Amino acid sequence: MVVGRAGRTILVPQDESALEALLDAGVTVDSMCHNGLCGICQTGVLSGEVEHRDSFLTDEQHTVNEYMTLCV
Repeated sequence: MVVGRAGRTILVPQDESALEALLDAGVTVDSMCHNGLCGICQTGVLSGEVEHRDSFLTDEQHTVNEYMTLCV
């Protein structure tokens, strides 16, 4: 994962969420529910395909792939 604001590339292990990897790397991220319901950790997608596991974004938003929730 490339963090646009931080200008860093952070590896997200298969058994972790992007949020966990970012926090472990010391990147500050707003978050609350940690299960894909609230949308607080929603962020833009610069490139690539996201495996969406949230309940916050709509099916159409998942298809467009412009945003993701980091916690799931």
